[in-house]
Amino acid sequence: MTDEEFEDFYAHSVKPLVGQVYLMTGDLHEAQDVVQEAFVRAWGRRSRLETGAGPEAWVRTVAWRLAVSRWRRGRRAAEAWRRHSRTQPAQAPEPDPGTVALTDALRKLSDRQRRVAVLHYVCDLSVEQVAHETGISAGTVKTHLSRARAALAPRLLEEEHGV
Repeated sequence: MTDEEFEDFYAHSVKPLVGQVYLMTGDLHEAQDVVQEAFVRAWGRRSRLETGAGPEAWVRTVAWRLAVSRWRRGRRAAEAWRRHSRTQPAQAPEPDPGTVALTDALRKLSDRQRRVAVLHYVCDLSVEQVAHETGISAGTVKTHLSRARAALAPRLLEEEHGV
């Protein structure tokens, strides 16, 4: 991929990727940070990135792995913070209510179900593509999708009807 192709790829992919990773993580600022870091890493290997769907999947996977690593570090830091202080750091304000409802519903899923659901329904990847990107079998992807739909449906209907 040439420099110009990479710049076009970045311009067309950054916003959707941030949105996808946001839905996977539930934290917009974290999603923005890890997607930017993933693009920085992709820039360093742009000559080896395939054109087509390959680079987007690569950036999304790297961003997910960065988010997981940050969660682990953050959890350890929060535990240390609680041991040494009684106050908690301030939280950023939540986005609009519809996004909050979807994000809250997704947060109630297991990490794997949430990731699979976002990749399939938001990123519009096929079951086979989700299986390849996550490293799990297509059958397991289908199982997680079914369970995620079953868990999300009542929560989103409650929100829609104002219950």
